[in-house]
Amino acid sequence: MIAYVFPGQGSQYVGMGYDFYKEFSEASNVFHSVEEALRKNITDIVFRGTEEELSKTINTQPSLLACSYAIYVSLKKMGLKDPDFVAGHSLGEYTALLVAKGIDLYEAAKLTHLRGKYMQEAVPEGKGSMAAILKLSPEKVEQACDEAKSVGVVEPANYNSKEQIVISGEKQAVEKAIEIAKSMGGKAIMLKVSVPSHCSLMKGAADAFRLKLAQTPIQNINIPLVSNVDAKTHQMAHEIRDNLHKQIYSSVRWYQSVEHMIEQGVHTFVEIGPKNVLSKLISQIDNRVRVFNVDKLQDAENVLKAL
Repeated sequence: MIAYVFPGQGSQYVGMGYDFYKEFSEASNVFHSVEEALRKNITDIVFRGTEEELSKTINTQPSLLACSYAIYVSLKKMGLKDPDFVAGHSLGEYTALLVAKGIDLYEAAKLTHLRGKYMQEAVPEGKGSMAAILKLSPEKVEQACDEAKSVGVVEPANYNSKEQIVISGEKQAVEKAIEIAKSMGGKAIMLKVSVPSHCSLMKGAADAFRLKLAQTPIQNINIPLVSNVDAKTHQMAHEIRDNLHKQIYSSVRWYQSVEHMIEQGVHTFVEIGPKNVLSKLISQIDNRVRVFNVDKLQDAENVLKAL
């Protein structure tokens, strides 16, 4: 069994997806459809913009959706077959839903733009932060967050692997949790982010977004989608809609999602989108599975030969 997985924020870079855009009309159509939906020049931001401009949450989210989906439709043109499962890391879940035909591109573009807008507006810049905690068990990281809560909001945001948990919250509380994690033998890396994603500070953003989700056509799907929120498969539209709302303020249960797919019989993962963050994490989670990533046209040719 094969799963296709799609990256989230942090994987973006200026120029991503350009060789597919240039080579395949299907890929350029994706970018232009996103531009039409948002009335915004996404291709300029992605191919000719600055890292700073691209890294603004409101731009990053629809840009990553466009890039990953453009690569996917190019792969389909080259002969890629449908997957048995799909999943995405945070924002990547929207690309996964697109691939599973649960939403159309126009609607997905509008949702990711609004998701970025509401998240950006939820917390004043400089008030929140995120950090990756390495070399500590999930339980120890949870303990460090609990102990730091006297200072402010801090919670596990991404369970990326059993040795890499990202925490999110108010700046002082995150710094306190880092201090505690280091005293337990862990390491910490501050992340360059403009919003503290996947923590309770995002509840306001999630509530504003819920109304837009309710108005968006989402269909039942035939390809099971593994949700970030509970690391379980979902195919019913009402469950998917509910999970997309909760996802904004809930932890991303990534390693649990990967383990769930492996338990279901997945032996090959293909990461479709810029960089190879998820491929590295999946190899850490279970080094017995086959892992590929498609970022460039050359990768696509190699993967299609191998599958």
